[in-house]
Amino acid sequence: MRKTAIAFALALAAAVPAQPAAQARHAMRGMVLTVDAARKTMVVSHDSVPNVMPAMTMPFEVRSQRELEGLVPGAIVSFTLVVAKESAHAEGLRIVRYESVEQDPLTARRLRLLQKMTGARGTPVAVGQTVPDFTLTDQARARVSLSQFRGKVVALNFIYTSCVLPQFCYRLANHFSVVQRRLQARMGRDVVLLTVTFDPARDTPERMAEYARQWSADRSVWRFLTGSADEVGGVCRLFGVDAFPDEGLISHSTRTVVIDRRGALAASIEGNQHTAAQLGDLLAAVLAR
Repeated sequence: MRKTAIAFALALAAAVPAQPAAQARHAMRGMVLTVDAARKTMVVSHDSVPNVMPAMTMPFEVRSQRELEGLVPGAIVSFTLVVAKESAHAEGLRIVRYESVEQDPLTARRLRLLQKMTGARGTPVAVGQTVPDFTLTDQARARVSLSQFRGKVVALNFIYTSCVLPQFCYRLANHFSVVQRRLQARMGRDVVLLTVTFDPARDTPERMAEYARQWSADRSVWRFLTGSADEVGGVCRLFGVDAFPDEGLISHSTRTVVIDRRGALAASIEGNQHTAAQLGDLLAAVLAR
């Protein structure tokens, strides 16, 4: 926290306007790591602001608790940082919603509407709720249950190995590869990575093992999971992930989740708008609780 406070002080000093009476306003965007509504503060891993400050993790104050309503760890937000001579605060917070699939967003929206009408999708686990246990098969054909990692922080994402668009499955797998290196000293002991396919018909354990080797994944800390269609579909529904065949490919939504040591959902990140550094910062924040 001391390093964060020092970085915040230096960044704030750089952002202060030259004229004492003036206010500087900077457009900000980043991932929420923690929220403290009582103290009207949030900690954000934000993108760089050209000519003002580099990307970093910083605390931000708000003037009203209402600014923080609906804000949870993992949310991507945009806001304005207002900097005066003696103080700074964030205002105009907006959660940046993400809705996209690889092939046809309109088709995906129609599918979600149909699932909602029929009740097929169910209600995804909400942040703060305990994640129900599930069991899938890893790249070595070992059965793996979420409950066996209780006491550790679990990051989980969804991919399929035939994905051809680099900004989706490849990007999410790369994020985990970066996290595996960044948190190397804590991997396995405190942090576990799980990557689930939503194409179990083609993504056999052998295929998942081949894909894992592409990422130099250490199986003791990063498992690639598949299973029956029912097993995989059940895990997808737990986290509100949509996936369906589309002309030989898979149209799907994109989500990364973080589960804390107690087995509760700590964060649910929509889309691919976050960076590997922000995901690492989020995991570090959950580990520090």
